[in-house]
Amino acid sequence: MKHGNDTLNAPLIPYETLLSQFKQLLRSNNLKFTKQREVILYTLYTHAGHFTPEELYQLIKKESPELNTGIATVYRTLSLLENAGIVTSISFGTQGKKYELGIKAHHDHIICTNCGKILEFFDEAIEKKQERIAKEFGFIMKDHSLKIFGICPECQKEGKS
Repeated sequence: MKHGNDTLNAPLIPYETLLSQFKQLLRSNNLKFTKQREVILYTLYTHAGHFTPEELYQLIKKESPELNTGIATVYRTLSLLENAGIVTSISFGTQGKKYELGIKAHHDHIICTNCGKILEFFDEAIEKKQERIAKEFGFIMKDHSLKIFGICPECQKEGKS
């Protein structure tokens, strides 16, 4: 089993290719290409992890304060990118969503229900089992998502289970 390392986190395409796709996406939605929109894409590309829109906004404010990127722009751009399959999200119900770049190698998630930590992993045996199950039910599997929810070791140590 592979854990959330560089192999799982590395984007599968060069940034220039992604940027070109993003510009086309904006054009097809009659939206202008702006530096603020680009920095949202670039930040997701260069930072591994899962971010709420607010966390992404704070990161952009810290790294590119001169751009005055608004939180509404972050939300709208994430929605556009998610609809296009460039980013994916994990929903936390009333707590909202966390987003990550969707152009990475396939992986699954294990999520702490206490602190919200998200770890990525890949397990070949699980992948084969899911394919076998789909076949047994007569399905042609197009995609899947596995999320395991539990309490991380840190929260267990702090007695927050």
